[in-house]
Amino acid sequence: MFADNIPPCGFLRMSSIIGPNGLIPISRSKWLSGVRSGEFPKPLKFGRASLWRIDDIKRLIESASSGSFR
Repeated sequence: MFADNIPPCGFLRMSSIIGPNGLIPISRSKWLSGVRSGEFPKPLKFGRASLWRIDDIKRLIESASSGSFR
């Protein structure tokens, strides 16, 4: 699996998802553009924090590895 060190459920911050040390090596602007367009999952808001469900991120990465990712 791509990320055995990620908990099976919970939430991730953007800094854990994208960037050179993240799960998906894209820029912040590309990520936010994809969130707005629906290409990437939308976050949940907890006060000022934006958090993404781990399940949504895993599905996104699995769809990318199966070839259905744009």
